[in-house]
Amino acid sequence: MTSRANPPETQSIASLKGAGEQTLKKLERLGLRTIQDLLFHLPLRYEDRTRIIPLGSLRRGDQALIEGRVELAETLPSGRRSLVVRLADDTGYIHLRFFHYTQDQRRQFECGRRLRCYGEIRDGYYGLEINHPDYRLVTDNEAGKPEATLTPVYPLTEGLHQKALRRLIEQALVMAAQVRDWLPTSQTHQHGYSLADALRLLHAPPAGTTEHSQSIRAARQRLIFEELLAHHLSLSQFRARMQAHRAPILRISQKVTAQFSASLPFALTGAQQRVVEEIIADLSRPHPMMRLVQGDVGSGKTVVAAFAVLAALASQHQVAIMAPTELLAEQHSHSFQHWLEPLGVKIAFLSGKAKGEARRKTLESLASGAAGVIIGTHALFQDQVVFHNLGLVIIDEQHRFGVHQRLALREKGGNQGGYPHQLIMTATPIPRTLAMIGYADLDLSIIDERPPGRTPVKTTVLPTTRREDIIARINDWVAHGRQVYWVCTLIEESERLQAEAAGITAERLTAALPGLRIALIHGRLKPADKEAVMRHFKAAAIDVLVATTVIEVGVDVPNASLMVIENAERLGLAQLHQLRGRVGRGPGEAHCVLLYQPPLGETARERLGILRASDDGFVIAAKDMEIRGPGELLGTRQTGQVQFRIADLVRDAGLIETVRLAADELTRHHPGHVPPLIERWLGAAAQYAEA
Repeated sequence: MTSRANPPETQSIASLKGAGEQTLKKLERLGLRTIQDLLFHLPLRYEDRTRIIPLGSLRRGDQALIEGRVELAETLPSGRRSLVVRLADDTGYIHLRFFHYTQDQRRQFECGRRLRCYGEIRDGYYGLEINHPDYRLVTDNEAGKPEATLTPVYPLTEGLHQKALRRLIEQALVMAAQVRDWLPTSQTHQHGYSLADALRLLHAPPAGTTEHSQSIRAARQRLIFEELLAHHLSLSQFRARMQAHRAPILRISQKVTAQFSASLPFALTGAQQRVVEEIIADLSRPHPMMRLVQGDVGSGKTVVAAFAVLAALASQHQVAIMAPTELLAEQHSHSFQHWLEPLGVKIAFLSGKAKGEARRKTLESLASGAAGVIIGTHALFQDQVVFHNLGLVIIDEQHRFGVHQRLALREKGGNQGGYPHQLIMTATPIPRTLAMIGYADLDLSIIDERPPGRTPVKTTVLPTTRREDIIARINDWVAHGRQVYWVCTLIEESERLQAEAAGITAERLTAALPGLRIALIHGRLKPADKEAVMRHFKAAAIDVLVATTVIEVGVDVPNASLMVIENAERLGLAQLHQLRGRVGRGPGEAHCVLLYQPPLGETARERLGILRASDDGFVIAAKDMEIRGPGELLGTRQTGQVQFRIADLVRDAGLIETVRLAADELTRHHPGHVPPLIERWLGAAAQYAEA
C-alpha cells in the first residue's frame, strides 16, 4: 500500500518492475512520469481475449483469441522470406506467418508446444492465417483459461510495446485507491463511480463487457467530466492571471469615433456598434483585453478592429495586426491605409519575403515609434522586430498560428510587468459549447448581423460532368457586367501542384472562352504580381479569376458574384463557406457552384448538402464540428494546444453547463483542489492556454 508520503501523484514510474532507463525515456515522450500519469493514460479501445475460439469456427476478418499445438514450423525462402507455423486443435488448424523473426523465436515453435495467439484472421496461401499474431507459450495447466478482463489497447510511442505498457499499468492499478479525488463529495455522488473504481473498470473491464456497456459509459463519463473541468479551470486561471497584469489604458474620444464613422462609405450595423462599444470599454481598463470577435464571412470584423486601432493610436501606442497569409495581410494593409492614412497614420507592412533596405527601414520605423501600425504575417514574431510602445495586438484567424508564435508576439509588448491588449478575430463561427470550454479565457463578442447589401448566395451542387454547361453560362454572366471566381483545389498541400492545376484550368478556360479576360492567381506568385492581379480584378479589368484556395479569406470584390469551386468534395465545410463568402458582396444575385467528382462518399455528400441548405455560418460551424470534431476549429491539431484525452465536445456537450457550475463551486470552496486537478489532466500543456 502506498503511503500519502509517496502518493501516486508524485511516485516515479521508475519504482515499478520493468521500468528501465530506456522504457522511462519512451514513456517521457508520452508525458508519463508518475504512477498517476500511468493511471490516467486511458485505453483507446479493447480487445476481447476472454473467449478462446475453436480453430474450426474462425472466419475471415475476425479478431480472435485462439489456442492450439504446433504441428510444424518452416521457413519459406520463395517469394518474400517468412516463417510459417501450423497450429491445430481438435476442430481444425490455422497458419501463423512471421515476416520478421529471430532464430531464438524460430526455436520456440517446437512441435507439440501449446500456443495462445490473438490477431486478425485472413486468407492465406494455405487457407486461413494470422500475420504476426500477439502470442505466448502456455502450459497444459493454463490451457483453456482465457483472460478474465478485456485487454486494453493504449496510445504508444515508437519503440514502446503494448505488453510492456500493460504490465506497468497493471502494477499501477494496485495503487488506484490511493489517487486523490479532487472533486467535492456533492459532485462525486452524481457519477455513481468513485475515481478508483472508474479507473480500474476502464483499464480492465470484466469479461462480458463491451465498449458500449452502460458501466463503461458511466465510468468514462466520470473521467470526461473531470477532464472538461480541468480544462475549464486552466483557462479560467489564466484569465485571472491576465487580469492581474497591467496594460496601457487606451482611450478614444466620442468625437474621433464619430468622425471616423462619418468618413466610412457605409453605416455600421447595430451588431458592429455593440462590439465596438465592448472593445472600447475593455481598452479603457488597466488590465489586458482578451476578446474574441467572431462573425460570419463578410460581417465586417475588420472595420470594428479599426476603432480599436484608433484608440491605441490616440493614446500614443503602437498596434500589431497579424494575418495567417500574405494575401490577407495585404488586404488588411490596403483597408487600413484607405481608412487611416488620411488621418496622418503611418502604416508599415512586413512579410517573410521583405529583404534588404526596405526591411531595415520598416524595422527602424517600428523601433523608433514612427510607424504606428504594423501589418504582417509570421514575420512579426522574429527576434529582430522590436516595438517602441506596443499597446494592442490584433490576430486574425488565430487558430492558424502556433501557440508559441502567438505568445512571442504578446511578449514583444511586455513592459514593466504589463502586456498589450489582445483582439482576436475569426470568421469561423464557434458553437457555444465549444466556446464555453475552448475559449473560456476570452471575452466573446459576436457580430451576428450582416451589413446592408450582402446578398444571400444561391448554392448549387453539380457533378464535373456538367462542367461544360457551367463554362457556357459564364459568357452570359460576364455579358451582364459581372465577374467570376474559378477555384481549383487539390488533395495535396503543395502550392506548386495547386499552382500547376490552376494554370491548366486557366489555359482551358481561355481556350473555351476566347472573348473573355482570364487571369490566374496562386500562392507561388510574387507579392507584387498577386497585388497587380487583384487590383485589376477589383477594377473589373479581369472577367474570370482562376485561383487556388489562396483567396479563401480577405479578398473583397463586390462585382464578383459567381464562384465555381472544383473538387468541392475535397474541402471541409468551414473552408467551403469561407470561399463562398467571397461572392454576394454587391447588389444583384450571387451564385456558388460546387463541382464534385462522382461518386461522392457519404461524408462529402453530407457536407455539400449542408452547404446547399444553409448560408448561416453558425449552423455550418456546428455541423462541421459534428463531422470533423472540434480540433480543427480550435486549431489544436496544427498548433499543439491542449487536446482532450477522453472528452469530446460534440458528444459531451450536455456536460458543459454542469462543468461550468462545478468549476465555480471548486474555485470558491476548494481552491486548493484546482492546481492538482489541472496538473493531472493538462500537465505541462497547461502553459498552452496562455496563447
